[in-house]
Order: sequence, then structure tokens, then C-alpha cells
Amino acid sequence: MCGIAGLWSPTRYTSETEAHAQAMADALYHRGPDGRGFHFDEAEKLAMIHTRLSIIGLNAGDQPIYGREDDGTSDLILTANGEFYDYKRLRGLLRTDGYSFATKSDSEIALKLYDKHGLDFVDHLRGEFSFALFDRAKQRLILVRDRFGVRPLFYHKGEAGFFWGSEIKAMLAHPDLPREMCPKAQLHQMMQVMVPGMTLWKDVHALKPGHMLIVQRKGDDFELEERQYWDAEFPLEGEHDELPDEEHIERVRAALVESIAFRLEADVPVACYLSGGIDSCSILGMAAAIQQSPVKAFTISFDDDRYDEAAIATEMAEKAGADQDILNIKAEDLYGKNFEDAVYYSERTFYNTLGVAKMLMSKHVTDSGYKVVITGEGSDELFGGYAQFKADLFLHDPEYAQTAAGDDMKKRNAIFSGSVLAEQQISHPAFEEVMGFTPSWIQPWMLVLERVKPLLSEDFKARLGDYDPVAAIAYSLDRSKLDGRHVLDKVQYSWIKTMLEGQILNWGGDRVDMANSLESRPAFLDHHVAELAMRIPPHVRIRDGIEKWVVREAMKYVLPEVLYKREKFAFMAPPAHTDEAKTAEINKLILKWLSSEKLAELGIFDEEKLTASIEDYRKSDDHTQNTRKDIILNHAIGLHAIGELI
Repeated sequence: MCGIAGLWSPTRYTSETEAHAQAMADALYHRGPDGRGFHFDEAEKLAMIHTRLSIIGLNAGDQPIYGREDDGTSDLILTANGEFYDYKRLRGLLRTDGYSFATKSDSEIALKLYDKHGLDFVDHLRGEFSFALFDRAKQRLILVRDRFGVRPLFYHKGEAGFFWGSEIKAMLAHPDLPREMCPKAQLHQMMQVMVPGMTLWKDVHALKPGHMLIVQRKGDDFELEERQYWDAEFPLEGEHDELPDEEHIERVRAALVESIAFRLEADVPVACYLSGGIDSCSILGMAAAIQQSPVKAFTISFDDDRYDEAAIATEMAEKAGADQDILNIKAEDLYGKNFEDAVYYSERTFYNTLGVAKMLMSKHVTDSGYKVVITGEGSDELFGGYAQFKADLFLHDPEYAQTAAGDDMKKRNAIFSGSVLAEQQISHPAFEEVMGFTPSWIQPWMLVLERVKPLLSEDFKARLGDYDPVAAIAYSLDRSKLDGRHVLDKVQYSWIKTMLEGQILNWGGDRVDMANSLESRPAFLDHHVAELAMRIPPHVRIRDGIEKWVVREAMKYVLPEVLYKREKFAFMAPPAHTDEAKTAEINKLILKWLSSEKLAELGIFDEEKLTASIEDYRKSDDHTQNTRKDIILNHAIGLHAIGELI
């Protein structure tokens, strides 16, 4: 795991460029504290930057890596972030084709595969990665991001040239990069859901998952081509793999064993994150079986029994013979500077302080001597784990329609009303057009938006014009991947394209892990596992209302019985209104970041209306509405802090 950045600036490359590149590298120190490397080419007006977190090839993995020569004059130059799995097999195949390797790094295979296959080389790569590859002969730069967007990558094309970086703060460290915020993006962050490719900064874009960006030089300018090389593609309804249950179960088990085995490979010790959910518990159980020795397991414990899963995690750790380490997180830990740091590293706002808790956990893990953890993200997305997915199944699948299953599930998950579950059914014409219904996962955020709109200033509303953020999200989806699909496939696809990359893998994943130089490896998001999961019939993924049924059965003998039988429970930190100490802490952030001066400076909110809303929140005892106002306050604080922090 590393950080990458760079600039290609035909008109602005000066004697100061190297100093600016050093500042860009400084902004990525947390992503690569073990070393840094640069490629400066005054003739090409190019600077490539790499900060290194050494995981594989500890003493021989410095970057940039050069292709056909290693003296800095190569036609091919690579800086990479992340991991390429199965690289030893690929190195062997490439050697039979006459290729030699200058390093022991897994990253070097990207150069050789590109030399052999051209732009089709990405089809041969497996893992979590983002990288930049410069082809001098063709005068083009290629940026590539992994299939699900586990690793971040951003870019900007402007008058000063073309810039890129693992994090936006690295690009903003260069004086030529504009710092203007985008009002539409600010509104999206207030409602939690971003349009794929959008960032808070105007004209700074996120390279979308499963895409490459080809930057072709044209004189002193550049021509950009965004090319999709992979997408989550569910079969047409009726074309799933109809197999005996046992065959589905065994195929899932075998795919996960292979994925976890690849992610255990490193030249440093590998640990596991362990919550009370099926996903992380399954990974721990399989990792222990594969490794045949105790695995280090790190667990978060909250000071609120309603949200705490540590007891179940401990039962799993004991069953797996793991060495468990529990980090107890208190109310005051989730706010103050820790909250601000999580905003800084995530480069976006968040609705729940789980991201703060995970950032604190990543620090605890690295302080304990670990650089790598295997995590459970992606299982819910691929195997139908979220309550919101089941809600749509119960509403729109004929096998469940007219039953009380959906109402029963909402009662069992009442604690999440106001956050991930909407307390009422609402719809939007754009989603009705694109998907045939409005998915349950977007409805809570539509309700947040409805409560945000009356708080906005007239000036901010004028800047937005008639912009409809919900429609923008709906129309960003590829209808060819939705038409003719089962309802469960539709909701999983729409979530994968939005919330997985923008939330789960951002402030719930890479950004808060790498804040403390910790590489997280989500085993379920191996694309071989994903392609298998998407072909499993919906009624095998969710069987008789039991979410992730096929995963439960595949992992049955490594899970404690209580977990095998347990319904999915959303993993989140207790909201601020649930505890007096938390309320006191968020009030301090309100005073600091939502003062009259700050509100006037940013201009998003009408001060009088926002102040009245906060006062109502302080007097109310309505859990659902207070949960929603916790969300609005978290976002509002983050939006006012982020421009000053970064």
C-alpha cells in the first residue's frame, strides 16, 4: 500500500516543480511512511511521485519502477498503490515470454503485462490497486483504478496541466490547483450520497471504479478518454446459475478460501478486523484454518450495549483460537480532534462516527505492530446482506409480496430508523424510470435531503438552481445493467455503484485505515468472488428471508451457532443524541464550526433556521428524528471544517 501523485505540465513545469512535488509527497506521508521516490523529466514536463508502505519485497520494492531500462530513461514508468494478487504465477508466465524482473515487488507485473497486452493488460490484474503508468513512446499517461474502488485515485485537468493523486490533499498541495468547492457536491454530501466520479472540489474528479483514464498529450494540451474495463454485471432474470444448493455452497467456500489465502500473503504479519458480523467472523475462521496458527483479531467495543458487538466477536475469537485485542471506545473519543482528523483523511463528510472509530482502531493496530488487516467489506453488497435489500425483496418480489416479513424486519431494526432505514415509503420519478421502483437504501437519504432543504440559505439555493441530486444519482446508473434484472440484483447493483465506493470503502475503509498507514484487504471484493456471487440466483443469496444464506451455509462450521442464526445488524457507532457525554461533545463541535462567522463564510445555511433546528433537536426525545438530525449535524460540521483542515 502506498500513495501516488503527479503532474504533467507542459506550460508550467519550472525550477520550482520539484519543490512542489515534495510538498505533494508530504501530504501523502501517512500512506507511505517507509520511503518516497520521484521521477522528474524536464523534457517531458512530467513529475511522478510515490510514497511507500512496504508490505511485499521490503528491501527491493522502491518506486517508480521502470520498464525497458532501469536508468531513468525508460519508455515505461510506473507508480502503484495497492496489491496485485497471484503475481508469482503471472511472473512465471511472463518469464517464459522472455521478460525479466528488476524487483521482487508485485507491482512490476503491471509494466510487463502492459508491454505484452497493451491496454487489455488490466484484465489480467487481480487485487486492490490504483496506479499511474507513463508511456513515453506513445506520449500517454494511463491511470487505473481497481474494480470496486477499494483504492482511491483523483485527477484534475486545467490550465496548469494534468494532476493526479491518491488523495485530493496531495493535489491541493500544488499552488496551481484550484480550491473552489462545488455547491452540487456540498448538497450531495449533506444527503450522504455522491454521484460517481464527483468530489467536493470543482473540476477535481474521482476516477470511477473499474475504469482507466487515458491521458493523451496533444501539443501543450491533453485529450482525456475514460474507458470502463469492468463492471458488476448481474445476469438477466432467469439466467442465473441454477445448481444444487451444495454446489453453490462449495463454490462460494472455495472462492473465499482462495481469496483469503492471497490476502494472507505478505512479508509482514497480517491481522483481521473482527466485529460481531458474519463477514469478518467468516474471514477470521477461514484465515485461522488456512494459516493453521493463531490469527491476531482486532475488535471495536462501544460504550452502548445496543450498538456493541464485542461479546459475539469474542465468542468467534475463542472458537477460532484467535488472539483477540479489544479497543474500547468512549463517547468523547468520537468527537473533537478525532472527528476533525477523520474528515481530513476521508476528504468528505460522514453521517455516523463509525469512521472515527475505525480510524482510532487503525491507529491501535499499527501501534500494535501490524501493517495489514483482512476485512469483511463487500459481503453484504454481493450476497444480499443489508436490511434495505431485504425490504425491496419483500416489497417487489412476488414470493414475498403481501406478507408481513418486511414489517417484522423493520420492527427488529427499529434502532436504525432515521439512519439506514426510512420510517416511511417515498419515491422519486427518476428512480422509478431507471429502476422501476425507488430502492429502499436511497429513501433515508431522500428524507435527510427533505429536512436539509428548508435550512439552506437563499444564496446557496440560487447557486444550485433547479439541480435535483436524487435524479443525478439515478441517471448516473447504467440502465443496460439494470433492465431485465431481478429486483435484488437491481438494488445490489445500484448500491455497489454509489454507496460501496463512496461510503463503505471511503470513510469506512481505506481512508481511515491509511490515516495510520494500515493496509486493509477486503477479501469478499476479489472480483473472482464477485463474479461468482452475481451469478447465484437471488433466492439462494437470500433464502426464505435469511440474508446471505449461501455465505452462512458455506461458513457454517467456522461460525458460532449464535452468529450463524443471527440476523444482519448494521455496524455503526451510537449517534450523538443517545448519550449525554456524546451530546456534550457534539455541542463543542457545533460551537466551533457552526458559529455565525463560519456559517456566513461558507454560505450554505440560513443561520436562523439552522439554529432553530438545533434547538429543536436539543429539546426532542424522538429517536428517529434525532437520529436524522445527528446525521445533518455531522455533515454540516464536516462541510464547514473540511476547507480549513485540508
